[in-house]
Amino acid sequence: MSAKDWLEKDYYKILGVSKDAKPEQIKKAFRKVARENHPDQHPGDKKAEQRFKEASEANDVLSDPQKRREYDEQRSLFSGGFRFPRGGGSGASDVFSGMGGGDLSDLLGNFFGGGGSGRRSGRGQRAGADIEGEVSISFQQAMDGTTVGVHTISEEACPTCHGTGAKTGTAPRVCPACQGSGTEQTTAGGVFQVSQPCHECGGRGLVIDDPCTTCHGSGRAASSRTIQVRIPAGVADGQRIRIKGKGSPGSNGGPDGDLYVLVRVRPDKVFGRSGDDLTVQVPVSFAEAALGAEIDVPTMGGGSVKLRIPAGTPNGRTFRVRGRGVTKGSKTGDLLVSVEVQVPSTMSPAAAEALRAYADTIAEPNPRAEMLGRKR
Repeated sequence: MSAKDWLEKDYYKILGVSKDAKPEQIKKAFRKVARENHPDQHPGDKKAEQRFKEASEANDVLSDPQKRREYDEQRSLFSGGFRFPRGGGSGASDVFSGMGGGDLSDLLGNFFGGGGSGRRSGRGQRAGADIEGEVSISFQQAMDGTTVGVHTISEEACPTCHGTGAKTGTAPRVCPACQGSGTEQTTAGGVFQVSQPCHECGGRGLVIDDPCTTCHGSGRAASSRTIQVRIPAGVADGQRIRIKGKGSPGSNGGPDGDLYVLVRVRPDKVFGRSGDDLTVQVPVSFAEAALGAEIDVPTMGGGSVKLRIPAGTPNGRTFRVRGRGVTKGSKTGDLLVSVEVQVPSTMSPAAAEALRAYADTIAEPNPRAEMLGRKR
């Protein structure tokens, strides 16, 4: 994204959060806007696509502590009197357009140690912005690993002017006022000098006399694409996977940004997860828990394993089956089996009589006696 976006776009307003919003509030707001305006949900709706794109840009900045700090500082710095010009060939999109990706953020980097739209990789180069996508997969896919398509929207070089921002057959010219530096020195308070955008080119270092009719001088255009992403086995719900070089294209020879994929894992009807261990609750009868038994326990990969439960096993006791959990690389977790003692809701007269005889035979003391005694 360009410095024009940083200084003119109110990313807090786009996401509908306050300027002191916590990271989790920003994350929640972005997901809501992205979900409501995702291109897959609104095919052909240009307005929804634009809202999705703006939300992605806002989240890219506000979710990164360093970018957010620089964004706030830059808007505060220029909000007092600096404004982008509007209209005609002297508009903001002309002045700060993308010949080689250089823009006002090059200048602002002198104030804050780097521009906000991408990482610096060398003189005149700028890395592309990172972008984020979200996928939903099943519990089984998370265990086995899978390949999914991630729909992304990012900015790429304008196909008409190839990123120069100038009309075909023309080219930007070096600003005669700042000799291409994009900055000019002024004295603040009569004490020290500071750099500020050149009054002639607005900090671009170049002047575009005849802007491209497609991108209006910005040199950039929105691009929608679907990227096939490999989700590794053992991925956890909420995990972010970085795909290097699959973000927005870099400018002027700079490297491409990265794609971060947020993985959402749908719950399974049988199994749960605790770290690298799988969990499962298995019902056992009262007789099995009291007398002990060998039971079959389901496994994630299909089939079952034998588990011996000892006599007198209480409800809720957990047993560990080694090597039947989540596999991540060369390591595999365990399967944690919790037993649920099933008490019959109905009994035949003969069964009820046998249970009464059992109770009379063992003559158990009142199991609540100690509890009641403490309350007196």
